[in-house]
Amino acid sequence: MKQKYVPVVAIICIMVITQMLALSVVNLYPQEYKAFGEDTDNPLNPLIYVAFIIIFTGIMLLVMKYTKGNFIQYALLGIIGLTMFYVFYPVLFHFTGIDGVSLIVALGTAIIVPYVLYKFPEWYVVDGVGMIMGAGIAAILGFSLGILPVIILLSVLAVYDAISVYKTKHMISLADGIVKLKLPVLLVIPKKLDYTFFKEEGLIQNIDGKKKREAMFIGLGDIIIPGILPVSASIYLPAMMIGGFYAPFVVAIGAILGAVCGLIVLMRFVLKGNPQAGLPLLNSGVILGYIVTYMLVYQNTSMGITIPW
Repeated sequence: MKQKYVPVVAIICIMVITQMLALSVVNLYPQEYKAFGEDTDNPLNPLIYVAFIIIFTGIMLLVMKYTKGNFIQYALLGIIGLTMFYVFYPVLFHFTGIDGVSLIVALGTAIIVPYVLYKFPEWYVVDGVGMIMGAGIAAILGFSLGILPVIILLSVLAVYDAISVYKTKHMISLADGIVKLKLPVLLVIPKKLDYTFFKEEGLIQNIDGKKKREAMFIGLGDIIIPGILPVSASIYLPAMMIGGFYAPFVVAIGAILGAVCGLIVLMRFVLKGNPQAGLPLLNSGVILGYIVTYMLVYQNTSMGITIPW
């Protein structure tokens, strides 16, 4: 295997592992984690998520522009700590059965992880935390939304990602700022093992050719967003067995394979050296993988979609 393809294989492994972890833990999260309660099939719900993403992105860009980096770094570290608590607590309680122990360990994780990220933000620390967060977030979003809302969410975000990278280019500016803060909003895949993330000064100089590119970067959202559909499929598709396997899980795996195909196509463009919007290809791949696998498994064209109105 040529050395330039090693990071690509690593990114594929990161995506598959993160999304499989999401499938593994989703049933451990309580119903209270659902963002919209039992109203999981309302097609307007994903638009709320999109609005939140746009607003949050705008706030981050303004803060980065008009304030020093420390403020947003501390704020994001706090969000990361809070996310780690919510991700870990139900999983710990499931395995220990002891509420007090689970609470203490989850709180400890919520404190230690941001501290380690602040003091030692090496690429493998950033990637490890990002994968754990990504699995938890994908699981929570996946069981908060039914099939139709997820497909709407993925479609809208694919368009938004393309606009933000190719037209307004504000997502590139945001990614550049995040790299400087050394936080797991971007995952880092080095081309050589002796690479250190400490010396990375930003993303733009890697893009414009002023510096030899020593690592590849992929947004955590590019891992999380496609992973929402497999999780939703595993929860909301009709329960049945096919060939000794649980049908919703088979469709979920098919969707992940579709995302991997989209990722492979994406990486062909990335290797040419230009920044690429990931979600148009990734979301198209996961939706196509879902559709094909669903039709093969369930032998109908309803796609598991429930119309609430």
